Amino acid sequence: MDLFSYQDMEPYRQRVAELTQLINRYNHEYYMNDTSLVSDYEFDQLLAELISLEKQYPELALPNSPTKRVGGEVNKSFRQVTHRFPMLSLGNTYSIEEIEEFEARTRRLIGDTPFSYTCELKYDGVAIGLTYRHGELVQAVTRGNGTVGDDITSNARTIGTIPLHLQGDYPDDFEARGEVVYPFEAFETYNQQREQEGLEPFANPRNAASGSLKLQDSAECAKRKLMFCMYFMMLPPDADVASPHLATHSGRLDWARQMGFKVQPYIRECANIQEIKQFIDYWDEARWQLPFGIDGIVIKVNQVALWDQLGLTAKSPRWAIAYKFKAQQVSSHLESIDYQVGRTGVITPVANLVPVSLGGTVVRRATLNNADFIRSMDIHDDDWLLVEKGGEIIPKIVGVDMSHRKPGALPVRYIDHCPECGTLLVRADGEAGHYCPNQDSCPPQQLGRLEHFVSRRAMNIESLGSERIKMLFDSGLVRNIADFYDLRRDQLIGLGSDGSATIQDKGADNILAAIDLSRSVPFERVVFALGIRYVGEVGAKKIARYFNNIDALMNASLDELLQVEDVGDVTADAVVAFFSDAQMRTVVERLRQAGLQMQMAENHVGSQLAGLTFVVSGVFDHYSRDEIKASIEQHGGKVSGSISGKTSFLLAGDKMGPEKLKKAEKLGVRIISEQDYDKMIMD
Repeated sequence: MDLFSYQDMEPYRQRVAELTQLINRYNHEYYMNDTSLVSDYEFDQLLAELISLEKQYPELALPNSPTKRVGGEVNKSFRQVTHRFPMLSLGNTYSIEEIEEFEARTRRLIGDTPFSYTCELKYDGVAIGLTYRHGELVQAVTRGNGTVGDDITSNARTIGTIPLHLQGDYPDDFEARGEVVYPFEAFETYNQQREQEGLEPFANPRNAASGSLKLQDSAECAKRKLMFCMYFMMLPPDADVASPHLATHSGRLDWARQMGFKVQPYIRECANIQEIKQFIDYWDEARWQLPFGIDGIVIKVNQVALWDQLGLTAKSPRWAIAYKFKAQQVSSHLESIDYQVGRTGVITPVANLVPVSLGGTVVRRATLNNADFIRSMDIHDDDWLLVEKGGEIIPKIVGVDMSHRKPGALPVRYIDHCPECGTLLVRADGEAGHYCPNQDSCPPQQLGRLEHFVSRRAMNIESLGSERIKMLFDSGLVRNIADFYDLRRDQLIGLGSDGSATIQDKGADNILAAIDLSRSVPFERVVFALGIRYVGEVGAKKIARYFNNIDALMNASLDELLQVEDVGDVTADAVVAFFSDAQMRTVVERLRQAGLQMQMAENHVGSQLAGLTFVVSGVFDHYSRDEIKASIEQHGGKVSGSISGKTSFLLAGDKMGPEKLKKAEKLGVRIISEQDYDKMIMD
């Protein structure tokens, strides 16, 4: 850049620096101190301005810009990284006696040297390591097998409690280790959203946190509102552990707080086994009041200089141990079983229990999963069931309390007809669950299909929530998805039901406007919205792009469907069965007449790049990264996040990654410019 251009850019450079400083300050106060210094609207305006400036002047964007919090990077695969320091696991025990043995052994090995322990909460989440150099986050890696983990840096940057820049005094090069957890409130909110969209809820926060960190789209990870809590600082071998900051584990964590890390406030320094037991006993009860899950207590020798003296085993340090809480378990009387019918007809048995207190909540119901589960548990009528809740939010049945079984009790007999419509249930080969095949007339399936159709990832008809859909269904105005497009204003105004507000003029206008807007939803989302069994969002996109239009899809044979990437026998059978149903074909025709998109848009059907795989790196003159990736897919190509022998081209812009360049040259992958790419799609 020449001098004139540099000076011309200076006002924008200054504004980016000013916005970055402000947003970082507001983020720190919000995530670390639970303090909002500005309204959500003001914050969003500042962030939007910074995003706009970075898009207009990509050379001004910093690697750790606060705009990374909202995500947007897409990883097709996660690079494997060897840990600089192995991530050892701690020795675990459920026995207080073993904690006593650990304490006695530690005291014996250390001798007369004064020392103490730290006791801290053991998070029920996912361990990761964060590398910082010169105060900047440069890499985030999962624990993996302890030696090698996955690079999840783009996703980690979206977690508000992971500092992108450190503050105050900090080591020049170190690794912060901690746990990513899914706070209960955020977990429950996201599960409710999934259910509204017709998706299966996550089983527990720990698994959901793990899955979130491996999402390919970092913007999706940002929506999960995960939390990172630091619990350890790894330093290079030449670090001065005698310095005031580093001499003790508790001192290191205090220093980490000053740098901007979220460190649990529950750590206690203990002098002996009695104090350790008191800490364990307290949190065994109080853990249910925490906003996140824990599954035990970690005990560490506090004085770092003693760690080498105590040494390591092959898998874990001798200066630390984890006490794991036993999952809470209670026995409750099985009063009855409800059989719930899902959107696709799958039957889920649910136990109705005598209310019982468990883990800080009252449990009244728990899933029995399916007929095989009931049989394997040997559940009988009128049994007492053992209910457990460890780090879970959702209680689970783990067995039968045989001490309460009555003589002559009979095994639970699983239903053979749908509880809603009376249709004989079906169980396909290889499937665990039964389902009702009466998709056209079974009310829960009809309602579920309607709710799925209007959901955000499908047709996104915002003004129609579950309550209004049921209102329309009960009134007879909407019985299948095509009926939405026949609704009239006069039918909607005044519509209401007991306990809900009637629809007024403005509400009716909003509903009709949202329905009208859905006519422009792309074809691949229309395919997903149809609610075909086993066809999820990604599968719908692949199927739509393969067949290009609804007629080709409706008439596709089983063999043709099996040619689609990731479509197997079960999914192919379901698609054929769906379009073999005369009523479903009638519904599709009505949707076509209503003006829905029944073929791929022209910019999605180019084939110039068919069979070619691209890796994109760097900054481009006429495209954003997302735009150029979308362009590749629109012209029939594939985008990958990493270079391999299967890569056709490395599409290189300014400031491309040197590692990708090196690997492309090593593998003989052809490197092309933005101008080369434009010629390819114009030919």
